[in-house]
Amino acid sequence: MSRGLILVGPPGVGKGTQAELLNERLGLVHLSSGEIFRAEIDSQSDLGRLAQRYIDEGRLVPNGITIEMMAKRLRTGEVRRSGFILDGFPRTVRQAEALDTDTDDLQLEITAVVSLVADEDVVVARLSERGRADDDPETIKRRIQVYHEETRPVLDYYEKQGLVRHIDSDQPIEDVHADIVRSLGHD
Repeated sequence: MSRGLILVGPPGVGKGTQAELLNERLGLVHLSSGEIFRAEIDSQSDLGRLAQRYIDEGRLVPNGITIEMMAKRLRTGEVRRSGFILDGFPRTVRQAEALDTDTDDLQLEITAVVSLVADEDVVVARLSERGRADDDPETIKRRIQVYHEETRPVLDYYEKQGLVRHIDSDQPIEDVHADIVRSLGHD
């Protein structure tokens, strides 16, 4: 059975950076929900065109479409052989429940949920330095608030399964990585 990790945390805590480092160290396939969405939309797949309609209307893409996009990637041979790291998914309890069903069906196992925790002021400062249009302090604070509202129940869901590892991401990248690896029992 191949293993899977889930990285959870608000914008700016370093999920993508840590996913890449874990990919290099453990050989797990990095599955970024944002990249998967963009690839589906760019390829003009049925799922991509459907997602694009919601996005064009300024609406959230429904759970069913998001779940199917992720399930499609989880079914690939590479993921089934090597295991996976999820970054940006699941964002709702419904998505977490669907993920559990999919991983059971595919003989994949979620072995840990790494919750990257950072002080809000540190996150705002980090993201403000990127200089993107959507990275002004007020927008960042709204995104952090949405993260806490939507994702806290997902962490509670996985806490009940004993899978969550809380990691302080206010420290240097190498120290965060070392703490994650240690929490996974891979010294």
